[in-house]
Amino acid sequence: MSDEEMIEKNEKKYIKIEIPLESSLNQSDFEIIQDLEDQYHHAGFSLKLNNSNLEVHLKSLDLDKFKLTLNYLINTAKRKIPHQEIHEDFFNKIIEKIEDIRSYGIKGGKRIYVDYNKERKVINRKEKIAKRSSYYYAQDHSFSSVQNQMPSEYINKIICGDSEDILKKLPSNSVDLVFTSPPYNFGLGYESTEDGIHWNDYFDKLFAVFGECIRVVKFGGRIIVNVQPLFSDYIPIHHIISNFFMENKLIWKGEVLWEKNNYNCKYTAWGSWKSPSSPYLKYTWEFLEIFCKGELTKPGSPEKIDINADEFKKWVVAKWSIAPERNMKEFGHPAMFPEELVERVLKLFSYQDDMILDPFNGVGTTTVVAKKLNRKYLGIDISEEYCKKAERRLKMML
Repeated sequence: MSDEEMIEKNEKKYIKIEIPLESSLNQSDFEIIQDLEDQYHHAGFSLKLNNSNLEVHLKSLDLDKFKLTLNYLINTAKRKIPHQEIHEDFFNKIIEKIEDIRSYGIKGGKRIYVDYNKERKVINRKEKIAKRSSYYYAQDHSFSSVQNQMPSEYINKIICGDSEDILKKLPSNSVDLVFTSPPYNFGLGYESTEDGIHWNDYFDKLFAVFGECIRVVKFGGRIIVNVQPLFSDYIPIHHIISNFFMENKLIWKGEVLWEKNNYNCKYTAWGSWKSPSSPYLKYTWEFLEIFCKGELTKPGSPEKIDINADEFKKWVVAKWSIAPERNMKEFGHPAMFPEELVERVLKLFSYQDDMILDPFNGVGTTTVVAKKLNRKYLGIDISEEYCKKAERRLKMML
């Protein structure tokens, strides 16, 4: 903890936060403080006024409800004495100090700040983790930590061509983050009615591209793949892709479930109707599989961070409810992901000025968002039509 400390009061533990009093506080401000104390002193939260500061004693709190209560008290005070100023900045500091506390549990809608992990505490946790060996499958990698600069001819570019061939021209360890969604074909000439659909050819080509992505990503860099398993053919593509990266010594950092809330699936496709014989499961989500090269920590300048506290707290909960892209007809692409999905990925997993790569760039959503968020970018796609559309979208941003 930083500005807060743990105290004991009446044999109970509390977190104490001190907020300096402002000389301009008036009677209405102090009445609001007293009203807060009267309403919350019995519920794991209390306030104590000293000569120089306000002490917040905090054990548990429904923060959303607290904000509503505070807003109500401020508005009531304004109506009661219209000519007297309410120092809302001071009360906002209370909220900010509480929100700055990063460690807490959740129970019944309340944030629990004290002893929330008491029952889960493991003795000698660090020693046991070391003995257990985290991400054992990636421990004996041979990745170099030496970083290389991306040549200028590949910075902020859209390049049309075969991703495998183009990636081979890039220097190793020159990309900060790869974000992509692989297509379900590479111009391999198969039809959906063909026996077997050449899946071996598909994965051979996909992994050739991903192998080059591993090479060009920096030590500590990330590769994030948006993928939907082929449910109708019972092919768990997300597992197959994850296994490839793990076999190639990348660290699986986790996965995000992208809930699209898309319930427009055909309700005639029940499989075995009202029978356990073979019911067909319906899905409204896709996956983002997240991998790190060499280590979990990515170095970067604090001045280049552009994610705020509210975004961070919301997005680290790894279920993102984002509507599907609505403009696919406009761009003539059958499988675009929405800009909001890319924005969350880039702000949560990269810094400004980082080099972002999408080897299956399509009509350019990754590169458009990268430009919008002050990242460098390289988009590659084999379709000339898609590359022209991606270039057009980038030019429209000027």
